[in-house]
Amino acid sequence: MLDIALKAARAGGDAILPFIGQPIPTEYKSDDSPLTKADLASHHAIVAVLEAETPDIPVLSEEGDPESLDRSGWTRFWCIDPLDGTKEFVKGSGEFTVNVALIEDGTPTMGVVHVPVKDVTYGGDAEGAFKIADGDRQPITTREAPEGALTVVASRDHAGPEIAEAIARIEKSGREVEAASMGSSLKFCLVAEGEADLYPRTGPTMEWDTAAAHAVLYAAGGKLVALTGEHAGEPLPYNRDNLRNPPVVAWGDPSLDWRPWLDGLV
Repeated sequence: MLDIALKAARAGGDAILPFIGQPIPTEYKSDDSPLTKADLASHHAIVAVLEAETPDIPVLSEEGDPESLDRSGWTRFWCIDPLDGTKEFVKGSGEFTVNVALIEDGTPTMGVVHVPVKDVTYGGDAEGAFKIADGDRQPITTREAPEGALTVVASRDHAGPEIAEAIARIEKSGREVEAASMGSSLKFCLVAEGEADLYPRTGPTMEWDTAAAHAVLYAAGGKLVALTGEHAGEPLPYNRDNLRNPPVVAWGDPSLDWRPWLDGLV
């Protein structure tokens, strides 16, 4: 199944590449998120692979009219974001990804995050996590939280005052902070590959924004939990009635106690 996810993610990325450097007419959906022809081209390419390889597994896609689907009986499904980081794509940044995840009983058991411009791919399943760069596949793991400076990841487009307050709290506790900004699901991947320690996400996300990277992070030894709502403090479940995620936090070292820095902020 992992090979299928890799094939699908790469197909989506290949469908996006012809749009790089071209004028990009952008529409806006009802939630004000941007939509381009590249999003749709990637969606169709991914779905074509998944429907051909796994015709009995339904697909939940950001660009596939997700609100119209009856998901009540789904125990296993693909969750995809054909172009995560459309704002980065429109700006000409390479920090956008193609995300493909397999959800089983509400848990992302496998995920692929593909970076088309850099031809870099992150993946993870029960066998562990890996990164493919320049055709070379290497295992990745999270790191132990350092005694000194913590690397905290923030969103380029959705870092609000809560994140600034969290960083201030960390510094008041006697720790230095190195801030890292990145677009799309790459923020989770920084934690997964041991380049960062903590990623609090208080801005809006949907299930397809987090599912693939959640699987990669978990396979690498990290954690991702909801900060609020009925699942606060628990791993974020998928295929909820409401596809909008609550605020979440991802971290690499399971022993890192982030609660004093984030409690009460959201």
